[in-house]
Amino acid sequence: MELEEAIKGRRSIRAFKPQDVPEETVEKLIDAARHAPSAGNIQPWEFVIARKQDIKRKLAQAAHQAFVEEAPVVIVVCANEPRSSMGYGIRGETLYCIQDTAAATQNILLTAYSLGLGTCWVGAFNENEAKKALKAPDGIRPVVMIPVGYPNKAPSQRGRRPLNQIVHHEEF
Repeated sequence: MELEEAIKGRRSIRAFKPQDVPEETVEKLIDAARHAPSAGNIQPWEFVIARKQDIKRKLAQAAHQAFVEEAPVVIVVCANEPRSSMGYGIRGETLYCIQDTAAATQNILLTAYSLGLGTCWVGAFNENEAKKALKAPDGIRPVVMIPVGYPNKAPSQRGRRPLNQIVHHEEF
C-alpha cells in the first residue's frame, strides 16, 4: 500500500468483528510506533496493550465510549513525562512528550490500516480513571486510547477543509 493511500483512506472505526488480532500484528504496530520521531530522540512513550475484558471495560468507562470495550485490543499510548523532562525540562514534560506520542499514534493508525485493521484515535477520556485502570505509575500519562480490530463496516470519507483555507505564505 502506498503511503498516500493509507493517509487518505484511513478512517475512524468504531465497530469491530469479533476476530482476534494476532500478537505478532500488535507487535508490528508497536514497532512502527517506536520508529516515530521524538524531540531529541528521547522516545518518551510507553504502550499498554489491553486484551482483558475487565481492563477494556474500565478504559471504555473512562472514555464514555462503549465501542472501546468491543475492540479485540486497545493500545494505550502513554507519555513518560520524567523521561521527556530530562532533556527539555518543563517544555519537554508539558509539550514535547505529547507531540512525540501523537507521532507514535499516527504511525500505529497508518500501519494498522495498511494491515487491514481498523482503529480510532480516542483522546477524550478521564485521564485519572484510565491511569487507575492501567495501574500507571507517577509520571506516566495516558494520552491516547487506540481500539484495534478488524472493521465491521467502512465509514464514508468525511470532508476536509480546502488548502486555500488553511495555507498561509510567510504570514497570516
